[in-house]
Amino acid sequence: MPAITGPALVVAALLALAGAQKLLDPTMTVGALRALGLPLGPLAVRAGAAAELVLGVAAIAVGGRVTWWLVAVSYLGLAGFVIAALRKGTMIGSCGCFGRDETPPHPSHVALNVVLATVAAAASASSGVVLDELVDHPGQGAVVAIISAASLYLLYAAYVDLPRALTAGRATR
Repeated sequence: MPAITGPALVVAALLALAGAQKLLDPTMTVGALRALGLPLGPLAVRAGAAAELVLGVAAIAVGGRVTWWLVAVSYLGLAGFVIAALRKGTMIGSCGCFGRDETPPHPSHVALNVVLATVAAAASASSGVVLDELVDHPGQGAVVAIISAASLYLLYAAYVDLPRALTAGRATR
């Protein structure tokens, strides 16, 4: 099993989960986009969220260079969104990627998105399909799936809790 399998699974699953979250409840994303001057409504947000969900699932189940490059571009687009919010100084409570949890834009989000885009770009060079790798190597696949699930939780904490902790630490100084 290629070493990129686990990280690729995490990158694609996070994109799919964030898309699913926004598909179910586009409210936070609509608010974030409007705060940046992009007057998109719930229907447009749901369409984009559905694309994220489908793209994440397709990367896991089908793979392919183009799919992984689209995942990489998605993360770079998300990084660009955060950069725009930071530069504008726009008060955004959340982008909606993690539901209603308050996740205001933070430089750490930019760094995480760039790292995840890099992983997706690296996955594009692999000839394997994540799902095939997990199924073809059931023992290793189970371990990779468990570690990937734990990694998803840690990424959630990095996106949501790390900026809170960094901001709180600055506020107490």
